[in-house]
Amino acid sequence: MVDRLQLRPGFSAWWMSLLTEKCNFAKSPQITDAIRLLAFTDWAACRSLGRITLTSANQPLAECLRGWCEKIGVVFEWRCLPKPAMQVSWLRRAYGALPAAIQAWVWLLKYLFERWPLRGAGLQAWQQTTGSVTFVSYLFNLVPEAAKAGRYESRYWGPLPELLQREDCKTNWLHLYVKDALLPNARKAAGIIQSFNNAGPGMETHVTLDTFLGPRVVFQTLKDWFRLVGMSRGPKGAALPTASEALNLWPLFSNDWQQSMRGQTAMANVLQHNLFETAMNSLTKQRVGVYLQENQGWEFGFIHAWKTASHGQLVGCPHSTVRFWDLRYFFDPRSYLRANKNPLPLPDRVAVNGKAATDAYLAGGYPADDLVEVEALRYLYLDTDNVRAPQGSAKNQQGLRLLVLGDYLPSNTRLQMELLNRTAASLPAGTVITVKPHPACRIQAEDYPALSLKVVMEPVARLLAECDVAYTSAVTSAAVDAYCVGVPVISVLDPRTLNMNPLRGYIGARFISTPAELLGSIILLTSVNENRTKREPIFVVDKALQRWSMLLFNNCTNNLFVGRQ
Repeated sequence: MVDRLQLRPGFSAWWMSLLTEKCNFAKSPQITDAIRLLAFTDWAACRSLGRITLTSANQPLAECLRGWCEKIGVVFEWRCLPKPAMQVSWLRRAYGALPAAIQAWVWLLKYLFERWPLRGAGLQAWQQTTGSVTFVSYLFNLVPEAAKAGRYESRYWGPLPELLQREDCKTNWLHLYVKDALLPNARKAAGIIQSFNNAGPGMETHVTLDTFLGPRVVFQTLKDWFRLVGMSRGPKGAALPTASEALNLWPLFSNDWQQSMRGQTAMANVLQHNLFETAMNSLTKQRVGVYLQENQGWEFGFIHAWKTASHGQLVGCPHSTVRFWDLRYFFDPRSYLRANKNPLPLPDRVAVNGKAATDAYLAGGYPADDLVEVEALRYLYLDTDNVRAPQGSAKNQQGLRLLVLGDYLPSNTRLQMELLNRTAASLPAGTVITVKPHPACRIQAEDYPALSLKVVMEPVARLLAECDVAYTSAVTSAAVDAYCVGVPVISVLDPRTLNMNPLRGYIGARFISTPAELLGSIILLTSVNENRTKREPIFVVDKALQRWSMLLFNNCTNNLFVGRQ
């Protein structure tokens, strides 16, 4: 299958597909159903069953169970529930009803219309740069005050850009634009790119991926898309063997296949791949490249483009936590052998930000010699006593100070807020609720009239120093921030899915899934007198950034390699 989908010599479109990405918390939530089915069939193998009844609105799940029951001779009954009402505009519903191939064309036209103003933004500076270190990041999560002043400061990279400037290291920054309140459209984004380039002439060169849009890129994108559609025709379901021959998971993944081979995802992947090829081929030879590693489809296209252009060392940087059930970070260990015709594209090194991330990668079979520990740029504020949690019990305060840390996904945020909303009448008297939403998922106070809350966008470090208890969503990495500074953490455990919380398995982490459990945890924390101190370190936090310096300036010095310590 991998070789059949070869898009370039040595590179397969398979690696950019949703089936490879395995984004089980957002793009491919049906992976949870697949895991449940595998567990269920193991359970059923030890029992004598005559009938199985499924009560659900999930048609693909019903198809999987029906096929399994037919093969093992069990009666299957599907009690079909009505699909839950979705608050989706008629335009989006109409788009969803289109065939996958038509969706791809509609998406491309809309994308070009919205992103065309970015074409050429910073291109001349990029082509003439004398920098030899390149970063690939998102034009998102910027520090607003700095951005408005025309300075590039990103919460992804912390003080690293400042360190590079002090060391007189000229850098290139390739950004993937993400719409947000600070940069609501492409014209604003083009303006900020120009400001960044003007602020540090010669030291920092900034472009966006859409800078390289043009007729030639669009033509090659369409050519690749038509080729991909042709290559993907053939036997369906052959790519998904399971441990149980009777269980066919294809109904759960057929939509991911369609989207990855001919739909919006396919068009987006081949467009981004062509943009990366154009960007890398127009850049002078680079000594080092660093990119934010989340193992999304575009990253594998970028890795191929970087190496085809014969640039130097490439470093993947997982910028936050590596959660146990975040399957994007894990592959079959045989994929790391890279012995096939179109192997899994990998960076030369992965810059892990501490023991927890290192252990997660090693447990997943990642080659130890390819791991290098560096400082956790997003968590350097932990290297100070100023963020230590307040000492003593919350009962000594005038009222409980509850900090709510929101999620990237609206569905997770809604669940979190609804659970809190249903405890409003029973919260301890004088409770003060401060809400810090994720930048990509706003929370409006008026949506929860039963709660007296204040919505803020201040840095998490500042908010943690002024709270007694942190209440986090099911997935957000902000739970780790609170845990590291000793603030008691209550996290939502969504009973409909896997435990994606980064504190899974940590002693002292509290998980709730009902309003009663949430209220009980809050009351317990207000009545127990505990001396809060910092926990065992999860991250490497050293503001001197000696490890990053060695990685970038000393060509990956050996004593940083996890596998050689």
